[in-house]
Amino acid sequence: MYMQYQSELRKYVIPELIFGSGALHLAGRYARNFGARKVLVVTDSGVVRAGWTEQVTKSLESAEIPYTVFSAVSPNPRSEEVMEGTEVYLSQHCNVIVAVGGGSPMDCAKGIGIVSSNSKHILNFEGVDRVFAPIPPLICIPTTGGTSADVSQFAIIRDVQNRVKVVIGSKAVVPDVALVDPDTLTTATPYLMACTALDALTHAIEAFVSNACSPLTDVHALEAIRIISSNLVPAITDPDNHAVHNQIMLGSLEAGMAFSNAILGAVHSMAHSLGGFLDLPHGECISILLNHVIAFNYPSSVERYERIGQAIGLDLRGMSSKQIKNAILSRLSILRNAVGMERTLGQHGINPSDIPKLARNAIKDPCMATNPQRANQRDVEVIYEEAF
Repeated sequence: MYMQYQSELRKYVIPELIFGSGALHLAGRYARNFGARKVLVVTDSGVVRAGWTEQVTKSLESAEIPYTVFSAVSPNPRSEEVMEGTEVYLSQHCNVIVAVGGGSPMDCAKGIGIVSSNSKHILNFEGVDRVFAPIPPLICIPTTGGTSADVSQFAIIRDVQNRVKVVIGSKAVVPDVALVDPDTLTTATPYLMACTALDALTHAIEAFVSNACSPLTDVHALEAIRIISSNLVPAITDPDNHAVHNQIMLGSLEAGMAFSNAILGAVHSMAHSLGGFLDLPHGECISILLNHVIAFNYPSSVERYERIGQAIGLDLRGMSSKQIKNAILSRLSILRNAVGMERTLGQHGINPSDIPKLARNAIKDPCMATNPQRANQRDVEVIYEEAF
């Protein structure tokens, strides 16, 4: 497969990256570089309470840049919040956006940028490459080690009325700058750390087996798998270990650079459908589905999954293909259980009668196009059933 794709055309896009302790304090400098007359700071109440929003606004004040804060963002950002934030952006005559937080504020900030430049409701941009006008300069400051919205070309917005998550994919929404500061993980709860790190691990796994993978994405995907799988449990059990924080944030960044360009697969398509339906944390949805999708995909990507097994620290010498698959699934189950992500679909309140609707929405998700194994609606229904 490597020899087949290494000569094919590939586009690789990432923002300018600053990684390291204190990176968030550069927000004012970068906003000034973009000619900011007024900045919209998009964040959420939890990040405000943790103190990270204030540190960013102090950086803007030091650069003598006016700002206004929009913090009315839900854990799964809603289309109504995007529209409300856009109204604030326009009425306050802002021309630069700074997002501070996890995937929710960053996705909401992307949505605000899309609507402010393209003058349509955010739900009109569902799909791939439907954002035609460039968005305003966007600086992203992640405070979780997993979503990678700070480097990706995706924005995920919840349509509450239809109980679905809308996926917007466009190079136009890749942030201009990502200020990736591992210090922000010091305020993450164990549950949040588990959710986001499992999401990042899945980003890397899906990017590595994606049918749009390339040598440029493979190197980041494998390194992310190695880093996150070896640091996930310590990140939960030793929350004061700053070296582990650094590794988790680095792994998340590597995974983001991989999946934003190789795209994802059925785990994320199905998790988007599930999260939109129940308004569950995205990482929880991911953890429920990962093993079941790997089992479905495995026959189409045996060699690639073997390399994933090696990256998570397994000695696979002398094993048959079936033994390798079982070893990988076992190791991932151990990781999931070790960080307290043990619940099933049924335990989250899903009924068997909900599965056809979940599958219909998952099949339409753009991430399904790059899943290595072609899936029809019944295939997806069976995977949900196995996760029940």
